[in-house]
Amino acid sequence: MHFEYYMPTRLIFGRGRLKELSEFSFPGSKALIIITRGQSMRSLGYLGAVIEALKLTGVSSVVYDRITPNPTDIEVMEAVELARNEKCDMIIGLGGGSAIDAAKAAALMVNNPGTYWNYAKFGKEPEEKVLPVITIPTTAGTGSEINPWCIITNNETKEKIAFGTPQLFPLLAIVDPELMLSVPPHLTAYQGMEAFFHAVEGYMSNLAEPVSSIYALDAIRRISHFLPVAAADGTDLQAREEMALAAVQSGIVAGLSGCRAEYAMEHALSIYYPQLPHGAGLVAIAVPYFSFLLEKERKRVETAFTDMAHVMGWPGEKPEEFIDALKVLIREVGMSDLHLSDWGISEADAEMLSAGSFETLGFLYDANPEQLSRTQTACIIRGPVN
Repeated sequence: MHFEYYMPTRLIFGRGRLKELSEFSFPGSKALIIITRGQSMRSLGYLGAVIEALKLTGVSSVVYDRITPNPTDIEVMEAVELARNEKCDMIIGLGGGSAIDAAKAAALMVNNPGTYWNYAKFGKEPEEKVLPVITIPTTAGTGSEINPWCIITNNETKEKIAFGTPQLFPLLAIVDPELMLSVPPHLTAYQGMEAFFHAVEGYMSNLAEPVSSIYALDAIRRISHFLPVAAADGTDLQAREEMALAAVQSGIVAGLSGCRAEYAMEHALSIYYPQLPHGAGLVAIAVPYFSFLLEKERKRVETAFTDMAHVMGWPGEKPEEFIDALKVLIREVGMSDLHLSDWGISEADAEMLSAGSFETLGFLYDANPEQLSRTQTACIIRGPVN
């Protein structure tokens, strides 16, 4: 058995703990705060609370607020230019996974030459120091607040590539479930299912290791129980807290074990159809994908399937139970009628999307316990369209 465990991010977790940001010893004197477009971070008071906490410690700040749901390399480089001009020496990502991913990508580039794509596309390690990153998630899904990965889109070349390096581990993550109370039901469901599939994919990965597997199974259990509650009643603080913890656990799993083919497929979908929420895309292809794995590679996946079914509350006697449990969870969070065609994706797109997944995130297929061809991948994508 060979593995490495490295998780250097300081995590402050719990209700009302955002206020402790003012007690932190910051590594710089001026922060670039990155948020998404829209007014929610301002109107809900989260941005103001962060700015005030920084002021109390003598840290000034500037805000970049043009990040879109699938952040692009252009947006990242705009944020980088602002950070350089304002002489910022640390980056804060406030919001969902898009803001946090963009914060990490910007932190990479402020001191480094070229564009973000020079590093992401070729796996190039940074030449100069990466700025310290602080993450404050307001959603429970991506887990990006705790790991060194970011995913950025190049709209011109239709590429969406994950990039990570140990220097991109956040210095500090403050996870306060009270910041998640305002997330509407459908987004709660999308984000929670993203965390679910992070855990599932990490548990089944060829790169899985003992610690990540423990976190993965507990996240799957927690999400199966509490996501339907959080989606039905967003004011249930216990459910929000449990989902926030599950997202952190899944983020650790993604950092240690990575993801697999399902993520490669979905990211191709959202490259061409950027309005498709990541969690929705994952749900749309999930049943065809996992059914295919069970049919074609039963002996290689049956133990993982029965393990996951068991923590989801099923007997765990047959691997088919995981598919059944997955269908029930999708129904309980109100996503049974979700189809890719809702976002304009047609069966005719399947071959193009399959090819795109291999071209931009083909390395994720290597973590699968089985090898998938482009034709098989197209069939999986095509399955749920209608």
